[in-house]
Amino acid sequence: MQYIIVDISISPEEWIKLYQGVARDVHVRARDGRTVRFPARILSPFFLREGIHGAFRISFDGNGKFQTIDRL
Repeated sequence: MQYIIVDISISPEEWIKLYQGVARDVHVRARDGRTVRFPARILSPFFLREGIHGAFRISFDGNGKFQTIDRL
């Protein structure tokens, strides 16, 4: 299984837009320099009143299909 590590900082206001579907995807630069896009919904378990902040490992299969996400 392959993975990327990303640092994410999403304010509560930005998260509401994602949650309501105004925007569906999150675009970030991984620590290795790659730019990645993934569905915002995979971050739902990590939402707090302050938003979503921290480092995450996103695992995916050989076809680039999402498998798991873990907060580091």
